[in-house]
Amino acid sequence: MNQPLAYVHPGAKIAKNVVIEPFTTIHNNVKIGEGTWIGSNVTIMEGARIGKNCSIFPGAVISAVPQDLKYNDEDTTVEIGDNVTIRECVTINRGTTDKMKTVIGNNCLIMAYCHIAHDCIVGNNCIFSNNSTLAGHITVGDYVILAGMTAVHQFCSIGNHAFVTGGSLVRKDVPPFVKAGREPLSYVGINSVGLRRRGYTSEKIREIQNIYRILYQKNYNNTQAADLIEAEMEATPERDEILQFIKNSHRGIMKGYFKSN
Repeated sequence: MNQPLAYVHPGAKIAKNVVIEPFTTIHNNVKIGEGTWIGSNVTIMEGARIGKNCSIFPGAVISAVPQDLKYNDEDTTVEIGDNVTIRECVTINRGTTDKMKTVIGNNCLIMAYCHIAHDCIVGNNCIFSNNSTLAGHITVGDYVILAGMTAVHQFCSIGNHAFVTGGSLVRKDVPPFVKAGREPLSYVGINSVGLRRRGYTSEKIREIQNIYRILYQKNYNNTQAADLIEAEMEATPERDEILQFIKNSHRGIMKGYFKSN
């Protein structure tokens, strides 16, 4: 807080043990929690709410106004949880009247040059690799990994524990627990490595695999597959989460992989 080469607006609320490096600018109506480190040449604009023990690397711009022509200077926010690492030149825009906020959960790693647009809701423990881009109004679950240079279309949803391979174009919703890849983006299996790391048993992983075999490998449409899964598979939290995701999908879920001629 005593850094003479940084500018901190008198109206910003900064915890006493926050470290602010030179040439950083912090605007009015900003809140930053204790233990957070802010590197040099960072710009934190009005409406930012940053949690505890975060690290924000040089060149990042947090809570800039949305890149949305409908935005009319509404009082909106960016809300970032605890233990979040934001690497170099990341941009995170605040919300519009749709949700009034953009949200990043706890324990996330947002790598260099990522962009998170207005009204995105990102869960906990997510990793976005370099140059990944979220358009507006996107919902991302917990433990989601986007490999480098992934681009996600506006209004898409990505379910918990999903893994999207590098360079992917996400135009449809990605269900929970899966790996997504190829072009067009398709189901390529269960994220079994990630699930094992998080304590899922082999039995539980097989259960999830059996659900997706019905959805993607049995030549049913989504409605037929969901009805069959609900009728024949034992009710479990994972089964119900998958079914609810399918039923709530507005853009439609991604397809199974097919080999073109």
